Amino acid sequence: MNARTLSAGLAGIGLISLALGCERKDPASTMMASRPAGLSPSFSASASNHHMRWDLISIDFGTGTASAGGVASARANDGAKITLTGSGAYRSNPGNAQDVTGGGTWQTFDASGGATGSGSYTVTGFVSFTVAPGTFPLPHDNIGNPADARPGLLVVQIAYSDGSDGTLVVSCNFAGTATADVFEGITASKGRTDFWNRAAPAPGVDANRTAFHVID
Repeated sequence: MNARTLSAGLAGIGLISLALGCERKDPASTMMASRPAGLSPSFSASASNHHMRWDLISIDFGTGTASAGGVASARANDGAKITLTGSGAYRSNPGNAQDVTGGGTWQTFDASGGATGSGSYTVTGFVSFTVAPGTFPLPHDNIGNPADARPGLLVVQIAYSDGSDGTLVVSCNFAGTATADVFEGITASKGRTDFWNRAAPAPGVDANRTAFHVID
């Protein structure tokens, strides 16, 4: 995620709080409740078929703690907005059959903020995952072992409960990520609409942050 100064009182976690996003009741939470042992930071997503977890995360700014259960949003060309919760799992090796699971909830709004739809979505297919450099920036991690956290870019196919299909892009930029092109947050498509303009994380606002964890 992008490092920002939150406030004088949060200076100790200012560089970390913008690195992450969240999910409310994710379908993968129960399956992945156990916390894995730490893995080498030299992990390469393309090197082997690692089992990974993705989350839209929630941040407790008072304690510097990341948890599952957050929300993230993006806007379409006409200003319409989609807001998602979610988490899931996948295998990171491109070119092989991917053990992909996950889902969450969705809400859509018109440009003036009026609700236009809501429901759930399910991940139906894996497109790609690329790991990025970076170190987990928070002192506490309720999702897994901080040593197993990774920034990167995940693309999956999803099916919405109203019958429409689309894609979900989950992007995570930890503090210290050396690639400024890696954004923090999500984008999504739903039917003909591409919600391409991600909502960026803001200091002190618990939204629009993400994380990946190695879980094998």
